[in-house]
Amino acid sequence: MRIAVLGAGAIGAYAGAALHRGGADVHLIARGEHLRAMREHGVRVLSPRGDFTAHPHATDDPAEVGPVDAVLLGLKAQHYAGCGPLLRPLLGPDTAVVAAQNGIPWWYFHGVDGPLAGRRIESVDPGGAVSRTIPVERAVGCVVYAATEIAAPGVVRHIEGTRFSIGEPDRSDSARCRALSAAMEAGGLKCPVEADLREDIWVKLMGNIVFNPLSALTRSTMAQICRDRSARDLARTMMDETLAVAAALGVRPSVSVDRRLAGAERAGDHRTSTLHDLERGRPMELDVILSAVVELADLTGVAVPALRTVDAVAGLLNQRVSEPVAVS
Repeated sequence: MRIAVLGAGAIGAYAGAALHRGGADVHLIARGEHLRAMREHGVRVLSPRGDFTAHPHATDDPAEVGPVDAVLLGLKAQHYAGCGPLLRPLLGPDTAVVAAQNGIPWWYFHGVDGPLAGRRIESVDPGGAVSRTIPVERAVGCVVYAATEIAAPGVVRHIEGTRFSIGEPDRSDSARCRALSAAMEAGGLKCPVEADLREDIWVKLMGNIVFNPLSALTRSTMAQICRDRSARDLARTMMDETLAVAAALGVRPSVSVDRRLAGAERAGDHRTSTLHDLERGRPMELDVILSAVVELADLTGVAVPALRTVDAVAGLLNQRVSEPVAVS
């Protein structure tokens, strides 16, 4: 299977290295020092499951790669709409685009029945920009349960988890999902093909919607948020509101709020990717994680006062991060 990883950062490089180790023809698309290191030394993975080094092709020019069977998107969701120039050279007639993103995907209402069938979520797909760049017919959903970080250019530290759940937006049983699952599993990853990926989306979102914005607003780790009584109460309320929105859309995740909070506390002093982005002066990935759920609450008539408040203040913080620094 020929696979390109567009945005081969921590998750993308880890998945690409595993796929290459399993025998897939992998092409990593990255930039900067990370790209230079991967070209010279390969991808070095440091993992409690065993360290290894893989040497897939790495480039900053997708035209050098050409059409592939599948593109694994390792970009943050806010970059999807603008990735067309990088994505187009990789697309053949049947190329799948596997969106390994957090939060609510742009294809969420594709292939579903009911009054919201085909509905565009504005906070996720503003003006249809993402759908034009990545047509829903190409999309394969992916929920990532692996935690990784860039330890140094070309070096990925795998912290925990190897599961990449995938599925078709329209719930069909497709050959492309089965082929990708086999390639991932050959590389030592777990890759179940779910009949409906939406439950996985909401299970992961229960944590992201709380800890990503709160960690940025308070400069705190997941464990610090859980150990503070007031912050933990807020986290519980936010999760309860999130589950109410999911239920209004017909999804009832099997993971309880207590279990989700306990798991977050066990993660210890883990700094979320959103907090890392804030500290580096980068825009935070909050629209698909938080604003989208507030929009879905408005569509379904669910009251989400805590989510709405956190969305307002986190959104304002994100605006400040995105503004140019004035020099006097």
